[in-house]
Amino acid sequence: MLIETETTPNPATLKFLPNRIVMPTGTRDFVTPEEAEASPLAEALFALGDVTGVFFGRDFVSVTAASGVAWSDLKPEILGVMVDHFSAGTPLFKPASAGGIAVAPEESFNDDPADADIVAQIKDLIETRIRPAVANDGGDIVYRGFDKGKVFLAMQGACAGCPSSSATLKNGIEQLLKYYVPEVTEVRAV
Repeated sequence: MLIETETTPNPATLKFLPNRIVMPTGTRDFVTPEEAEASPLAEALFALGDVTGVFFGRDFVSVTAASGVAWSDLKPEILGVMVDHFSAGTPLFKPASAGGIAVAPEESFNDDPADADIVAQIKDLIETRIRPAVANDGGDIVYRGFDKGKVFLAMQGACAGCPSSSATLKNGIEQLLKYYVPEVTEVRAV
């Protein structure tokens, strides 16, 4: 089984492409070993000891390494875990834990019903233009709310903690949203 790797803008994160669907719908971000207990693959990756984050996208897995870890040492271990997992056909999630998987609510702010059209435009732009670009970099971006011109977004996977994420947020995402939705005045990460 061949698993390709790609660098991401975040030097602490590599994107692994197993040439198959990882998550048919949605994404899942694991930032602690305790969260990873819901997934045999995420759990095995965290068990390597130098992994601080695992993110499942549609057709990729992003892995974040601890500070100071050399990818030349960790990458072969990660590839071994992934080849074993996908070759064995092991489920991505443990059946008994499926009910306990935390799926963050789409919004953490109470959007004003008067802003429904604006919010719909923002969500459409995120879904059609922003998320695909962010997924190419091994991450995801999730809408969290809109309040008085401010859009609140959560960065996940390779994008969380990336040194260039604030530039991406301000110079890319904010400018795009302001251009298409004039009511947007600012974009903030939550």
